[in-house]
Amino acid sequence: SGAPASAAFTEILKTLFTEDEIAAAVHLSFVPKTAEQVALASGLEVREAGRRLESMAGRLVINSRVKDGVALYSILPTVPGLFELQFMNGGGTPAQEKLGGLWTEYNAEAMIRSLAGEPTPQMRVVPVQKSLLPKNRIHTHDEIEQMIRGSDYIAVAHCACRVSKRSCGAPTEVCLIFGALAKAVVGRGSARRVSADGALEALRTAEEAGLVHTSNNSAEKPVIVCSCCRCCCHFLRGLTEHGERNAVAPSAFAAKIRTDDCTACGICRDARCPVKAIEERDGAYAADPEKCIGCGLCASGCPASAIDMVHRENIPEVPTNQQEMMLKMLKEKGKLERFMKMLK
Repeated sequence: SGAPASAAFTEILKTLFTEDEIAAAVHLSFVPKTAEQVALASGLEVREAGRRLESMAGRLVINSRVKDGVALYSILPTVPGLFELQFMNGGGTPAQEKLGGLWTEYNAEAMIRSLAGEPTPQMRVVPVQKSLLPKNRIHTHDEIEQMIRGSDYIAVAHCACRVSKRSCGAPTEVCLIFGALAKAVVGRGSARRVSADGALEALRTAEEAGLVHTSNNSAEKPVIVCSCCRCCCHFLRGLTEHGERNAVAPSAFAAKIRTDDCTACGICRDARCPVKAIEERDGAYAADPEKCIGCGLCASGCPASAIDMVHRENIPEVPTNQQEMMLKMLKEKGKLERFMKMLK
């Protein structure tokens, strides 16, 4: 994603980090380091370096984990990472209110363009399970329930986009985190652990509210499954408001309305489709496959069951794992060399 220069982002950093903490933070990279390594680089005493690092880790402005009994620290990506972790506990403090306004300003000013793929996006749409019929032969990375059932540790957190922007009344505690990241945010008190059934219940709540499921754009086990609204989500707004066609990858499906069964009630167009992909034509409704992101909300919400989710043609191959996805994105954006420097 990067971190485009912006007055708003400078103010965000000033809000998140104290001057004392910056003296330690600037010596971190994406490679985890010990307090001893940071102390050596910064000239701080080891105990003081550790104190500052723990202070930042406790507020989730840097990443931390313990390996073989040793605490390790690293910087966070901007999005997803630094932004989301500040709001996953539900918000409500004066500092979070201030940060919410700053992030909204920053995303409109610079960040949304940086989030979009060129052409590979980092997030992709996953169709709601209810919209898919048994005849749909879907890949593992398209079947959301199977993704959840195969996870050993799941947390549910508040949606950072809705908490920070507060533009709608959609439910917020519906975003899912998996694996090591889930353990980390639960350990810091910013999310709560749930069972697979609890996770599926959160997704059902999101679907009823007309929220779009998105996940990391890779075929491995999910890292996150977000439930996104059209008015707050950075990725969906990048697509609908800022014209970034590669802000989020569509699912492998597209909506197709059966004209003979359609009652022209308008629910799909007016209440369910988040990207205005459904149009009225001569008293009937049709979905534009070029605009459709394949979320399945129109199909699951159609009272006449007149909408099918059909396989698209020529869908780009989903990267095998997060590493492959990131390498592909870095090369496309011309950032690989600079990123490698952050691994030193």
